Amino acid sequence: MNKSTVALSWTCCLCTVGQVVHTLPEGPEVWGVTSLADEVFLLRHKERDQLEVYDATTYRLQRCLTVPNYRGIIDMTSCEHYLCVYVSDDIDRCIHRLDSQGKAATQWPVNNEPRGLSVNKAHNLLVTCRYAHKIKEFSTHGDLLHEITLPGDVIKPWHAIQLTSGQFVVCHGSLGHPVHRVCIISTDGRHIVHSHDRCNVPWHLAVDQNECVYIADMFNRRVKLLSSTLGYIRAVVTGDSLKGEPNGLCLDAQAGRLYVADNELKDDKYTAGRVVVFRV
Repeated sequence: MNKSTVALSWTCCLCTVGQVVHTLPEGPEVWGVTSLADEVFLLRHKERDQLEVYDATTYRLQRCLTVPNYRGIIDMTSCEHYLCVYVSDDIDRCIHRLDSQGKAATQWPVNNEPRGLSVNKAHNLLVTCRYAHKIKEFSTHGDLLHEITLPGDVIKPWHAIQLTSGQFVVCHGSLGHPVHRVCIISTDGRHIVHSHDRCNVPWHLAVDQNECVYIADMFNRRVKLLSSTLGYIRAVVTGDSLKGEPNGLCLDAQAGRLYVADNELKDDKYTAGRVVVFRV
């Protein structure tokens, strides 16, 4: 392959949006999506059976799990090491932990309102505390290990993921705030290392094996892919593939699948939600 062919292939790659592989069933709004042990978990806002578990190959429903004693749900993530899922409860200000079969459910207090969740390379849970302006790190049993206070101009963060360097990629900004962006924050939380704006409520993140960053750019109705230094690469998902706004992401890099929570918002209320599966 000559240089011009390589350049053309790279350019085509940058211009290609993700292909829709499947759409999981529509129902109540989806507040989280994650993959674990060849299954896909959806978190819906309803009285019981909040977790729907699908086979990651056939997309058939396997079982439903109930989160005990929950009052409000706002995000979900999973841990391959401990084979468990975590759910953030913004009303009781706590974390719910369930194993992948829905057994051994426990919960612990965050003492601030939790929002986005992620798991770092040490298999600990990172909880983004939007109004406390912090990232809290917990063990899988709920022991508070570390707190990071974010820079003052990172206003009301939604979600954070820790990179292999120890730095954090954080998204922040909501309606009524002048700044909407994604930032890479130093390991001590004091400094912004890189930033990317031109977002309209960047709600949720995913990071691939090269530490490129996917952003659920909610009210622009798209998912963007950024480089490891937050340079723009391409749009992975556009509004043409969605019914509503994207507010949750899960990347299965090994399978080349991006799961996008797609919720319809009417009169400031969510009316329906689904997860759209893209090949990336």
